[in-house]
Amino acid sequence: MQAEDLILVSVDDHVVEPSDMFDGRVPAKWKDRAPRIIHNDDGTDVWSFEGNLIPNVGLNAVVGRPPEEYGIEPTSFEEMRAGCYDIHERVRDMNANGVLGSMCFPSFVQFCGQLFARTEDKELAIDMLRAYNDWHIESWCGAYPGRFIPLSIPPIWDPALMASEVRRVAAKGCHAVTFSENPSKLGWPSFHSDHWDPFWTACEEEGTVVCLHIGSSSQLAITAPDAPFDVLIALQPVNIIQCAADLLFSPVLRKYPNLRIALSEGGIGWIPYFLERVDYVYQHHHKWTGQDFGDMLPSQVFKERIVTCFIDDAFGVENRRFLELDNVCWECDYPHSDSTWPNAPEIAMKYLAGVPDSDVNKITHENAMRLFRFDPFATRPREKCTVSALRAESADVDTSIRPRRDTGKPKKILAADLGRFAEKND
Repeated sequence: MQAEDLILVSVDDHVVEPSDMFDGRVPAKWKDRAPRIIHNDDGTDVWSFEGNLIPNVGLNAVVGRPPEEYGIEPTSFEEMRAGCYDIHERVRDMNANGVLGSMCFPSFVQFCGQLFARTEDKELAIDMLRAYNDWHIESWCGAYPGRFIPLSIPPIWDPALMASEVRRVAAKGCHAVTFSENPSKLGWPSFHSDHWDPFWTACEEEGTVVCLHIGSSSQLAITAPDAPFDVLIALQPVNIIQCAADLLFSPVLRKYPNLRIALSEGGIGWIPYFLERVDYVYQHHHKWTGQDFGDMLPSQVFKERIVTCFIDDAFGVENRRFLELDNVCWECDYPHSDSTWPNAPEIAMKYLAGVPDSDVNKITHENAMRLFRFDPFATRPREKCTVSALRAESADVDTSIRPRRDTGKPKKILAADLGRFAEKND
């Protein structure tokens, strides 16, 4: 298979929410309390909600910019590529990148709606959260049927409300919800508690995939305050590995055998050793730890129930025989700093070359379509879904890398800088 023949569906991209997203979507009594954009004197744009000021961090929207402009400081809509927040330009950027489908995680509300969870007035909070989900499903995804996989945020402060929202949005065609890789780090009960049972039950019954994105615990893998930022970036998947062990040895997967959980942006190269290790631990220690997987091994439960996702992982693809290939999905990560835009097909072929077409198709689109109940072929013929066909539709898109600000001399950024920034803006 050649790059131009690929059909690409990304299960991890991100939306920078546009300033008008709540217009006409909130009850009249909340009109003056809905989140809104404030343009600061320094040129940055921030969301304002109930005393919280939430900036768009630079690393979250850097496609089209030279790497020397990357950073963790707040940014503005003017400095971003329009595809970050404009749905029409997003689709054009997807076409230029040869990407057919996309699932977009939230930005300013945080991965699992922590912004609304912190809101004291919970009547206001749930109305804002529902307005967010309706905007995402109807305006963002609904603008271009067959191009987006809807993803909801949960009212994490109340498992019964979470279950209700899962069912409400499922009726609208949304069968994915974002949740925390470690809720105990956010101050909530862990996976080992029955606290979340109403939520797990609803997700299992509705066929809703629970997506645990790296960073959704609001915890950073910082080894030392003066460690270079490269260390933090390199260790980002560590949180998802910890999540995998935590989840696997919790009751969740055994209690809900039809529940599917995705480890978003966690990579796949670490999985073979992880599975070997958890089986070893179980076989050597379960008689005194009390773990009971019945007639299965932990590795078998993982392979059957866990959806794994990667951006660029040649080692993982090379060792795919140790994975459950029916549960492996591809990601683009637009518009974050790890994104492969606008050369995703060419980059993917570096590790897909020589892989059987049947395996390529599973990884690049078939698994995502099945797992997330996404059927782009219902709205567009398959032959018009390939990289070459999509790029032909938006041949005029400028994909050149160009500066968007005068950065001056690059400064050294330490891992602790992001921790201080997060604490200041939490």
